Amino acid sequence: MNHKHKKGWIFLILCPPLIFLGVTWIVMALWNGLLPEILGAKSITYWQAMGILILSKILFGGFHFGKGVKDFKERKMREKMMHLSPEEREKFKEVWRNKCEGGFFNRHNRTNE
Repeated sequence: MNHKHKKGWIFLILCPPLIFLGVTWIVMALWNGLLPEILGAKSITYWQAMGILILSKILFGGFHFGKGVKDFKERKMREKMMHLSPEEREKFKEVWRNKCEGGFFNRHNRTNE
């Protein structure tokens, strides 16, 4: 067995947790360096910073390290579009154009008219 490949797997296994621990330290340092002075917030511990980081992941869905799910959805949509006839494709585009026309804030105004 090639020992070079073993080292690669060890790196892939150890790297993400070490990055997470480092980012947690950065969150704690930034919080303690900025917020007590600016907003009068209390300083936080390392574990509280990790909790804030995990909570932000849950609430805001951040930390996207890969685009796997997005690529999968785009590929699936592209496959569906390929099976449509040109007329069906144009109708599909028109429906979505009409849905997106008003933007997010003008959606409710169209239903009241």
